[in-house]
Amino acid sequence: MEMAKYILAILRSQLMIVFSWGFHNPVALNNGLQFQVNGYKHKGKVQVKYDEGSDLFSVILLDRTGKETRKEEGIYLDCLVNVIDRLVEKTDDYSSRVRSQYGL
Repeated sequence: MEMAKYILAILRSQLMIVFSWGFHNPVALNNGLQFQVNGYKHKGKVQVKYDEGSDLFSVILLDRTGKETRKEEGIYLDCLVNVIDRLVEKTDDYSSRVRSQYGL
């Protein structure tokens, strides 16, 4: 439970980015956190797990059926939000998609 709170604190440090994912339904995991997203690139669940041995994080993407679709390991805490953003939200045409979607 403590690790889930710690990961949430890391995510809250960059709320605007986290909100862009459609972040919702956070759930504590053993040594981690799971939440749902509705991003441009990934719609489903994201699991963030802490590895005590390496003092690094892993990010696992699960589709809506719960099947693992991607996993990245060895992530430092200061890179966590950016790695999730790259996996969930950022596309090559991200700026133009946002402008188009919101009429900017």
